[in-house]
Amino acid sequence: MAITAKRPKSASVEVNETKLKRAQKLLGAETEAETIELALDEVIAERERNRRAWKATERLLKSGVRVEDVFGRLEG
Repeated sequence: MAITAKRPKSASVEVNETKLKRAQKLLGAETEAETIELALDEVIAERERNRRAWKATERLLKSGVRVEDVFGRLEG
């Protein structure tokens, strides 16, 4: 889900050109501006997924459920 601002902000920043071109290729973006927008959308979405996963993990641990580690690596 892409969230875009109603009015784009113009900004001047120095960006590592190699990273920008690599990201542009990976994201399939046509322009540098599109690359930055898509990269920001991905970072925001990833952080939200991580936040939700941690929240679910905390609920699971607080529920008292016993987690068994078949590899014997968990301490508890």
